[in-house]
Amino acid sequence: MPLLPKVRAALRDGGRVATLDFVPNEDRVSPPIAAGFSLTMLATTPAGDAYTLREYESMYRSTGFTDVSAHPLPTGPNTVVMGRAA
Repeated sequence: MPLLPKVRAALRDGGRVATLDFVPNEDRVSPPIAAGFSLTMLATTPAGDAYTLREYESMYRSTGFTDVSAHPLPTGPNTVVMGRAA
């Protein structure tokens, strides 16, 4: 079983999940650090990729999370993607 369904099963309704990641824009070539991470994952792992916010939203919603939001960190290139268990 993938990780996100396990996380959802462990949370009560209203519980929160957060993912810290490099989140590229839809064009997948910006911002530069997230795009570079995506390229590294693609080149060095069997099925590696970096997920866009739209892909995270889809994964979260299909697993039973709502109120999906993105919060870029002001001190670096990472984004925290959050959702609430429904």
